[in-house]
Amino acid sequence: MANIGTTFTKSGKKAVLCGSGELGKEVALELQRYGVEVVALDKYANAPAMHVAHRSHVLSMLDGDALESVIREEKPDYVIPEIEAIATDRLVKLEADGFNVVPTAQATKITMNREGIRRLAAETLEIPTSPYRFAQTREEFDKAVAEIGIPCVVKPVMSSSGHGQTTIKSPADIDKAWTVSQEGGRAGSGKVIVEGFVKFDYEITLLTVRHCAGTTFLQPIGHHQVNGDYRESWQPQAMSQQALELAEAIAKSITDALGGYGIFGVELFVKGDEVIFSEVSPRPHDTGMVTMISQDMSEFGLHARAILGLPIPEVKFYGPSASKAIVVEGNTTEYEFCNLEQVLEEPGVQIRLFGKPEIAGHRRVGVILATDESVAGALAKVERAYEKLQVKVY
Repeated sequence: MANIGTTFTKSGKKAVLCGSGELGKEVALELQRYGVEVVALDKYANAPAMHVAHRSHVLSMLDGDALESVIREEKPDYVIPEIEAIATDRLVKLEADGFNVVPTAQATKITMNREGIRRLAAETLEIPTSPYRFAQTREEFDKAVAEIGIPCVVKPVMSSSGHGQTTIKSPADIDKAWTVSQEGGRAGSGKVIVEGFVKFDYEITLLTVRHCAGTTFLQPIGHHQVNGDYRESWQPQAMSQQALELAEAIAKSITDALGGYGIFGVELFVKGDEVIFSEVSPRPHDTGMVTMISQDMSEFGLHARAILGLPIPEVKFYGPSASKAIVVEGNTTEYEFCNLEQVLEEPGVQIRLFGKPEIAGHRRVGVILATDESVAGALAKVERAYEKLQVKVY
C-alpha cells in the first residue's frame, strides 16, 4: 500500500534529485504535488530544479564520496538520477545498503554506459540494433572503423546531448572523430562505440512507464536532432500498426530487463514495418517535453506517479502537438527573452523558460510548445513562435 505522510515529518516522503536541469525541475514540481520533500543536487548553483526544491546541494555527482555523503545525510526515500554524469558504482553500493534508487541502481549503471545497454539489447535480449564495435585505444578505433565501414557514427560510451559524437563520412574525418570522442566523454577520454549507419525512415522516442499496475506506452514521439542534441519533437509520429506493436514489444523487453518503476525513454529507428533499437534512458527524455502540452499527465507527472508506487490506469492524449528547443549561443550570466507577447499570440502555443544561470557556448534555455489539428500544423506553430522570439545576450 502506498502511503504519503505530511511534508517535513517522520511520515513524510523525501526525494533527492541527482541532477537539477529542466527535466529535474518538472519532476520536482510533480513530486511536490504529492507532498514530497525535494532536495536538488547539481554541479552548479541555481540550477533550474533548485529554484523550486525545498533544499539543494552543489557537488559533482561524479564525486562518489560527496554524492554518498549527501545521500546518507539526507536519508531520502527515493534517489532519482536526472543526468548521466553520475558515480553509478556508488549508487549500486547505496542501493545495497537499503536506499531506493529509481528505477534501480543497476538500470542506471547499465544505461549510463553505451556498452552496457548495447550488449544487453543485442547480445542478451537479441533485439535488432545497428552494427557496432567498441574501442579503447586508437589502434582498436582504427580497426573498428575499418570493420564497420564508412560512413559510421562515433560516440563516447559515456556522454549525453551529442557531446563527443561525430560522423565519419570519409577517411579524412577519422582523426577528428577520435579527438572529439576523447574530449567529449563525461569522464574524459575513454572507450568509444563505432556504429554502422542504419537506413531508416524516421526515429522515435517511445516513452514507456513501468508502474505498480503494469507497463504503459505513450503515443510515439518523432524528433529532429542536431549533432545528437534534440531540437524539435512531435507527437504522435505516424507509423504502421505493425511497426508500433514491434516498437512496444522491444520497449517492454528492454525495460522489463532493466526493472524498477518509472518512465523510460526508448529510442528506436523505424524503416517501414521494421524497428531497430538505439538507446534507452531510465528517466524523462528531452524529446518528451512535448507531453507537457499533448496529454493530461506529462512524462514528469507519470514518472512521479510511478516512483511513488501509484497506478496509471489511463493517459489522455489531447491531440497532435510539437515542441521546439530554444537554444542560445554566447558566453554570459545574463540574458533576456523579448517579444513574448508576439510569441504567444497564436492559440495553442505555450512557452517554458528554464531559468538557467549561465550560457557558455550554446545552451538549451527554454522550449516552445504547441497543439494543432495536425502534427504539421503544430510544428509550423512552434516554428512561427520561435521566429518571433528574441533573446538579448548581455
